Amino acid sequence: MRCLNPISAVCVSLISLAAPRAGLAQFPSVPTAREPVTNSYQGLSIVDDYQWLEESTNTPVRDWTRLQNARTRAYFGKLPFYDGLSQTLEELVAEESASYALAFKRGENILALRHKPPAQQPVLVRLKSVYPPALCKVVFDPNAWNTNGTTAMDWFVPSPDGRLMAISLSEKGSEDGTLHFFETATGRHLPDTIPGVQYPTGGGSTAWNPDGSGVFYTRYPRPGERPEADLHFYQQVWFHKLGTPESADTYEIGREFPRIAEIELEASEDGHWLLAAVANGDGGDFDHHLRNASGQWRQLTHFEDGVKQIKFGHDDALYLRALRNAPHGKILRLPLAETDLSKATLAVPEGREVIEGFEPCAHGLYASELDGGPSRLRFHPRAGVKPVEVPILPVSSVSGLHCWHEDDVLFSDTSFLVPAAWYEWRPGLKSPRLSALRTSSPANFDDIEVVREFATSKDGTKVPLNIMRKKGIKLDGNNPTILYGYGGYNVNLTPGFNPLRRVWFDAGGVYAIANLRGGGEFGEEWHKAGNLTNKQNVFDDFIACAEHLIKRKYTRPEKLAASGASNGGLLMGAFLTQRPDLVRAVVSRVGIYDMLRVELDPNGAFNVTEFGTVKDPAQFKSLYAYSPYHHVRDGTAYPAVIFPCGENDGRVNPAHSRKMTARLQAATSSGHPILLRTTASAGHGMGSSLKERVAEQADIYAFLLEELGVNASPWTFQ
Repeated sequence: MRCLNPISAVCVSLISLAAPRAGLAQFPSVPTAREPVTNSYQGLSIVDDYQWLEESTNTPVRDWTRLQNARTRAYFGKLPFYDGLSQTLEELVAEESASYALAFKRGENILALRHKPPAQQPVLVRLKSVYPPALCKVVFDPNAWNTNGTTAMDWFVPSPDGRLMAISLSEKGSEDGTLHFFETATGRHLPDTIPGVQYPTGGGSTAWNPDGSGVFYTRYPRPGERPEADLHFYQQVWFHKLGTPESADTYEIGREFPRIAEIELEASEDGHWLLAAVANGDGGDFDHHLRNASGQWRQLTHFEDGVKQIKFGHDDALYLRALRNAPHGKILRLPLAETDLSKATLAVPEGREVIEGFEPCAHGLYASELDGGPSRLRFHPRAGVKPVEVPILPVSSVSGLHCWHEDDVLFSDTSFLVPAAWYEWRPGLKSPRLSALRTSSPANFDDIEVVREFATSKDGTKVPLNIMRKKGIKLDGNNPTILYGYGGYNVNLTPGFNPLRRVWFDAGGVYAIANLRGGGEFGEEWHKAGNLTNKQNVFDDFIACAEHLIKRKYTRPEKLAASGASNGGLLMGAFLTQRPDLVRAVVSRVGIYDMLRVELDPNGAFNVTEFGTVKDPAQFKSLYAYSPYHHVRDGTAYPAVIFPCGENDGRVNPAHSRKMTARLQAATSSGHPILLRTTASAGHGMGSSLKERVAEQADIYAFLLEELGVNASPWTFQ
């Protein structure tokens, strides 16, 4: 019988969900009505039974989500080890020392984000030095601003003299930012506020004018200026003078930018020059516009020029990271007064490694380079002198390059086994100098080693696998193993320390991270081989990595779990629908699953340059060929799956998780649970409070331990 009210048939007894572990194979689902809707694409009619779940504000959808969450909580509530595991994770986080993200130097002050648990959000501080005692003073504390811990700083920018601070604040992981202004020394909140400067579709940014009397900022359309469907598009640059009403703000540039423009602003050190980097959606193409001291804008680069990043040098020049005719990247130098890109000269030629980041200094520049995942750091002097290698941790990741004095460089370095620390180096030093800004963790990984192996993909491509394992591990196929992947947007999965992995290693687990095509670990060609109509390569790579782990006897399908988030959630959806036989459990966080309707989402149009569009016949064919939601087959034995998502996610519509949950629950024949975990006070993950992030990790690890049949007695309260 066709159900008119999608919730009217729901009669789940949550008492029955408290069954002992032996009853998990028959774990019941929340009954979900099928309300068929037919959509047409490129001459094909495709039926969607669960399109009604896209309407998040409708009462039936909210009721269905509430019941799914209750079902999920009941699942965890019956696990005898859950509370002990959760407490262990909380202690691992609470006992970590402070971590730092340096951002700016103004006069004698270094401005940084400092995060010390149990604070729910990072705190903006100023330091006089990065060396002991490295005392800091609070500039702005979002934990005091909102004691619930749900207020996040999207970004902050100090005025040229450091006297004032512009900070975008958003709530509950929404990334929907309003610009506020504070006095740096006193923390006094100024009366000026500007709404609509930041949103997770196109992001947001600001930059000060030279005397600190006002800011240039990214502005989204106000209600009434454009149709409601366009209010999170058509980003422009406007100017606000402090002490004046927002209505008096003036337009600067952007009316000619694409609908899906994403603007990043950066001012020169003296504030007289302003650079606007304009991304054409999320596909990785940029153009750049420069404003001089007279207020005139000129376009420096176009999307087809392949310039990915521009920075102000210390020598009245711009430095450009370009990929045109150099897929691994090269650095060009262009005088500020020059308007012709063809006049740029070569500062750093393309090499074997991929240039990921760079920082100009007084007599050259530093470049962090990738070799398939791990970093190397080199100093490139001017005048063609041979570059100098900067010693860093083995198999590590370098980030946050800052040159504030001559050729001294500050950088952060971390590995899979060592927490992040900030170092200083200058030409002539044998080794970098360790600063006071370093993180210590109660999680010791001395018994863990990292090996790098290569899986062979379907077309013969060698795909790197970074495998963390206990020393002396037996390769007998019995090790519970997590395989993590992403594969998109030119995003690089580089080495990083996560103390919470300690619980997995203590359970005898192996953790593997795959550097798939679609990322940028081997350059732009590696990225392009995994986007648009080449997306299936990413899934083939991940499948090959899973098969490699099984063939090498790290694990077997019954002991293998797969994990990914966002674009990595799409990867999880494709993997579990294409090869459900390879894996026992899947964690698919904030993922995309309906590839035919994704471009209709709030952030969907920005993804077209990475995924493609159903409006293009070839791209539609590719999208439909792998769209996870459309490849769930009734009667198939699917693995256990958990779908964590946030109601305030502006990057990936949580409706994808709802629809995929409903479809899998209706289709699977395995009896393994399909769980939806929706958080009302979170979004895509950015800005989530510490307690929410730890709670989510507790659920994920508990789910994996339970579904892979791992002995969890160390965390069971007696």
